[in-house]
Amino acid sequence: MNKRIIFIAAVLVLAAAVLFLLIYKKGHTSSAKAHPAQNSDKTARSLYGEADKLMKEGKIVGARSIYKKMLSECPGSNLVSDARSQLDDLNIRILFSPIPTEDSVVYEVVPGDTLNKIAKNFGTTVELIMKSNAMQNTIIRPGAKLKISKAKYSILVDKSQNILILKADGEVFKTYTVATGTNNSTPIGTYQIKEKIVNPTWYKAGAVAPPDSPDNILGTRWMALTLEHYGIHGTTDETTLGQQATAGCVRMRNKDVEELYSIIPVGTEVTIID
Repeated sequence: MNKRIIFIAAVLVLAAAVLFLLIYKKGHTSSAKAHPAQNSDKTARSLYGEADKLMKEGKIVGARSIYKKMLSECPGSNLVSDARSQLDDLNIRILFSPIPTEDSVVYEVVPGDTLNKIAKNFGTTVELIMKSNAMQNTIIRPGAKLKISKAKYSILVDKSQNILILKADGEVFKTYTVATGTNNSTPIGTYQIKEKIVNPTWYKAGAVAPPDSPDNILGTRWMALTLEHYGIHGTTDETTLGQQATAGCVRMRNKDVEELYSIIPVGTEVTIID
């Protein structure tokens, strides 16, 4: 009888031990699953803080690298939007400065050179060369050294979000809020920039609106697409941005379209998606 009681007790102890191990293992597994997200947030905060410190020290190239690392390693962090905005601004600041980067070269001016000739040879724009080298005019002299962007730029317009994404060598460089065609009328497809005009005249049905006319809705820049009658331009009404509100063109803030205009050359690929 005593042996039977001892046996039953041993079985109960063993069962309790097995149950404890199962419960412990389940809890430990759940905890382990939670750690990656917690670690990701912790890593994101650490990287964001490091980038912010570098920004305050004026080390903007280093800060840009940290923001890129954060976006790559911590895509689910609550800080992603802020980091993306900071990275967009830094990309432009560095591009429009003499700071050398991996996607630029230093070119030495030779006799017979002009900014137009150099820009054409490198597939860039005169405006970008001037901004990248803090130039006040187009005069250049043999022996001068110029920072030249060698990145290949492209544009993606997403109508569902009303955003225009500028890419450099396939990577997101900066995102702009835009307006697209009413009732989803902006045509989808892949086109190219075929013409660029500063302070364009608007030729509308039955009338012509010069650049300084309040009736001219094109703003300060016009970049025509290879799709006839469509283009990317500025605006006289920024309240429409972020909406489907145009006759089919892509509308931007004047300061944004001027920035974009200076970066992309004729021939730049533009892809429009729903």
